[in-house]
Amino acid sequence: MSNRANSGLRVNLLRPSSGSDSERADRVSFVELFFDLVFVFALTQLSDVVAHVDSVPSGVVAVVLLLAMWWLWMQTTWTTNWLDPQRLEVRGLLIALAFVGLIVSLSLQEASGERALVFALAYVGLQVGRTLAMIAATAHHDRAGNADFRRMAAWFALSGVAWIAGALLGGIALVVLWVVAVAIDYLGAAVSYRTPVLGRGDMERWDLSAAHIAERASLFVIIALGETFLVTGFAFVAEELTVERSLALVSAFLSAAAMWWFYFDQGEWWGERRLKKGAKTGAIARAAYAYAHVVIIGGIVLTGVADKLVVGKPDSWSTIALVSIVGGPALYLLGCAIFRRIVGAPGVVVAVVAGLGMLALAPLALVASPVLVSLSATALLVATAALDTAVRVRRGGKSRG
Repeated sequence: MSNRANSGLRVNLLRPSSGSDSERADRVSFVELFFDLVFVFALTQLSDVVAHVDSVPSGVVAVVLLLAMWWLWMQTTWTTNWLDPQRLEVRGLLIALAFVGLIVSLSLQEASGERALVFALAYVGLQVGRTLAMIAATAHHDRAGNADFRRMAAWFALSGVAWIAGALLGGIALVVLWVVAVAIDYLGAAVSYRTPVLGRGDMERWDLSAAHIAERASLFVIIALGETFLVTGFAFVAEELTVERSLALVSAFLSAAAMWWFYFDQGEWWGERRLKKGAKTGAIARAAYAYAHVVIIGGIVLTGVADKLVVGKPDSWSTIALVSIVGGPALYLLGCAIFRRIVGAPGVVVAVVAGLGMLALAPLALVASPVLVSLSATALLVATAALDTAVRVRRGGKSRG
């Protein structure tokens, strides 16, 4: 016990929770935005991975990679919610994490092939290394938080064995072990990182900055939407200009605008509001942001893949094209519905019904081209966003978007 008390950083790097500095600490810092730049590239790589899915194992790997990248970003967001990014030590940590994140991102396209071990080592190193840094930072300044991070390190070490073993074995063993690994990562948070020796953590008591965590998640939604423009734009300029491709480009832009509108017009700010008024902020943030938002981001990424494929081949169907055209917006709306249900925001039924409507568009593929089905899905997204806003205006609600 005495050794533990003597270890760790004496300097207090924790985010100010009261006083004049607390308002500054609630704001997203520029170094956090610098860290996010790595994930702009990561999302483009993920889109390419998804676009080339041609089997069940490759589809499973694509889902695992999306979940893994989100967990990297989300866990680092928790870190900057605890630590003060204005401190030089914290800035240095984030820049180091960004570099490791870049290595992870560079490995994505060959993550199940020749770069599997590089991906696994970088991913595990980032998760474990960041958590060890948090253990050192909280040792003298937050005993309960320090215990939580020690529990977290044990879970990341456990999943790390599966990540690295899968990379070494390759093939179907990689797929199975990586599914196990990402399941361990997500399950750990769900059970508050319970361990046999240290017991169950107490995430419910975490004193989180509601404004910070809500803004961080919102900014990632913007990043994901921006990635759809990026991959669609590259696909458009690489091909011959035709009427079909022009319509596909218009569809891509309007679908991104509709998704932005549906998220930011009245759904987004309810998260911050719920965290500020809720007693168990850690549990609420875990459900609304760590879990619900990965579904939202997955839907946006899949929609971006659809836009890229339709722009590239507006008259040619493939399995991934059909899945992404109707599945992307449906997954996005499902994620929004889950998020709104958790934070008590209105419009849950609207999102669920619209999501089911997206799936009902699938049979159109038998008689219509990809660009026409894409335009139909976009029209439904636009109508959903418009209806959601109309209901808000009728109720006298205000938008912060």
